[in-house]
Amino acid sequence: MLKKVFGSAVFGVEATTIMVEVNVDKGIGYHLVGLPDNAIKESNFRIAAAFQNNGYKIPGKKLIINMSPADLRKEGSAYDLTLALGILAASDQIKSEELDKYIIMGELSLDGTLQPIKGALPIAIKAKEEGFKGFILPSQNAKEAAIVDGLEVYGIDNIKQVIDFFNTGDVLEQTIINTKEEFEKNLNFPEFDFSDVKGQESIKRCMEIAAAGGHNIILIGPPGAGKTMLAKRLPSILPPMTLNEALETTKIHSVVGRVKNSGLLSQRPFRSPHHTISNVALVGGGSYPQPGEISLSHNGVLFLDELPEFKREVLEVMRQPLEDREVTISRAKFTVTYPSSFMLVASMNPSPSGYFNDPDAPVTSSPAEMQRYLSKVSGPLLDRIDIHIEVTPVPFEKLSSEQKAESSVEIRKRVTKARMIQTKRFETSEHVHYNAQMSVKQIREYCKLDDTSLNLLKTAMERLNLSARAYDRILKVSRTIADLDESESITGAHISEAIQYRSLDREGWLG
Repeated sequence: MLKKVFGSAVFGVEATTIMVEVNVDKGIGYHLVGLPDNAIKESNFRIAAAFQNNGYKIPGKKLIINMSPADLRKEGSAYDLTLALGILAASDQIKSEELDKYIIMGELSLDGTLQPIKGALPIAIKAKEEGFKGFILPSQNAKEAAIVDGLEVYGIDNIKQVIDFFNTGDVLEQTIINTKEEFEKNLNFPEFDFSDVKGQESIKRCMEIAAAGGHNIILIGPPGAGKTMLAKRLPSILPPMTLNEALETTKIHSVVGRVKNSGLLSQRPFRSPHHTISNVALVGGGSYPQPGEISLSHNGVLFLDELPEFKREVLEVMRQPLEDREVTISRAKFTVTYPSSFMLVASMNPSPSGYFNDPDAPVTSSPAEMQRYLSKVSGPLLDRIDIHIEVTPVPFEKLSSEQKAESSVEIRKRVTKARMIQTKRFETSEHVHYNAQMSVKQIREYCKLDDTSLNLLKTAMERLNLSARAYDRILKVSRTIADLDESESITGAHISEAIQYRSLDREGWLG
């Protein structure tokens, strides 16, 4: 007898429905075809033990199982439950009239309990698109899948519950989540707040501009100046995620199994990989491609502490994703694309010793050593960072002051207002939402300068020997400063402030 049951495979951040055909025939044998990997091939042992421990058995006949489409590679242990129910249905051990109306996924333990799976959200989205009635999966992933409205989601703990659901009509508890309500309930602020930062007013201003326009920023300063402290507080002033952004972000984290019981992610991601990271771990890839750190920080912040300590080839692979805001990983038989629209925040010491060329510093480095250290970071990568700012140590008077600094809540209000101006400006552009994403054509349209501003920028370009890309960055940053001032046009004051934030372009900045 032939029976069909449905599962799903995730490629990139999209799911593909997999039809599992189980045929029971005369003879003896267990044949699993359709490009399964080793984890799926081993499933027959897990399924046999789970059946035996729950009063069922694999039929002593010839079993042929095909996973269609047969030319698509299937991987992982999440098909255990799909295969198990297909075998039970084909051998008449359960009723199968409703079986093909559900997507069924889950990894089986030997006693029949279910282990969590990866990619529940993309699978649920695909199931709804293709008109399936419901999705049966491990209870740990139920909240994640229930984000999708219009799909019945049943979280289960044991294979016996599913068997009874189809056989005797036992009611499974449906997981229902009000996505909008859940999202708004969790829109609280992170634990880090800018009110904790003493002094550093000019750096906070830079952070505000970076957050308002989505600009990449690099902080250069000696150890203990507060670079990491400031970077960790950046997500607290970014505008709240929209529901669409939250779904996009949750989808990526779902693929690597980082969501589970938390449901919809409503906080912007903050990723801070160690400098020993490989290029595959940073941008994504591997034999079975997975999202890297740049995709996990989509719609959030990627913080690279001690930038020159990262391997040069690791930093260079970021150049294209920083421009295109997505990364494409190609293999011989398929290509996957992961979104990677993130804010890059980098920090670095100006020299191996960590101090500027200062005779009072505990350890100093010569200008030649400092230049050698800085040259570890390529010019093209620095060109893609809009704001370069020097961070100096906070004086004792500021550190010991009892005066409360401005909170993240207040800064976030101004940032959100500036972002709303940009949202309105780019409402007709599909892939542009804030100033940092502007194309050259949009820069020419929205960053027009008067004669005074143009002359000021021309002088700066000639004196600092800036590249064409740096020219565009200055215009984007000045547009953001104008938006924070709620100004329609860019003035000379906006341009001169934006030029100040190109420290690494200034000749002799090392002193």
